[in-house]
Amino acid sequence: MLKFLVAGVIALVSVPAMAKSIVVLGDSLSAAYGIEVGQGWVALVQNKLQKEHSDYTINNESISGDTSAGGLARVDDILSRHKPSVVVIELGANDGLRGLSPTVLKNNLAEIARRVQKSDAKALLLSMRIPPNYGKRYTEMFYNVYPQLSKELGVPYVPFILEDVALAKQLMQQDGLHPNEKAQAMIVEKIWPHLVKLLEK
Repeated sequence: MLKFLVAGVIALVSVPAMAKSIVVLGDSLSAAYGIEVGQGWVALVQNKLQKEHSDYTINNESISGDTSAGGLARVDDILSRHKPSVVVIELGANDGLRGLSPTVLKNNLAEIARRVQKSDAKALLLSMRIPPNYGKRYTEMFYNVYPQLSKELGVPYVPFILEDVALAKQLMQQDGLHPNEKAQAMIVEKIWPHLVKLLEK
């Protein structure tokens, strides 16, 4: 509330509070690869925020092809610029597709989450799976990184966001790796309940 002196009369003017920031730190799955940016799940979440949590705005810091190491290299600058209340971490798919060590993935994601927590923001992990042709042992070790980190760091995680999408050809782009515009609302449905819990705490 601000006070202004107008013609000798003090007028009280209500000023809206500055919106709190949510940052999405991700790769092509969050950068709307292959579709219009406005059709991507991050843009759809922004639309829901405007209707249901208008005190929040979302900033998409996702880069196609990014890895957990890339996210770690960028996170300090992102936290400094946006000063977010929540950081949604959607990384790991490219680590897996390159056959990188699940241990390295875990260490990188853990350090990202710790830096988010140190900045007084809340972290939300989005779990990734990789195609079964990488072998059962590797794919299980890879996916288990997310629930393990959740337990160790007290960071909530969302089960695989493409669970009902990845094997449905009508919901995937021709490359078989990226969801198309039809799948984006389904991704939002998986993420939204977990995100809302953090916004309402």
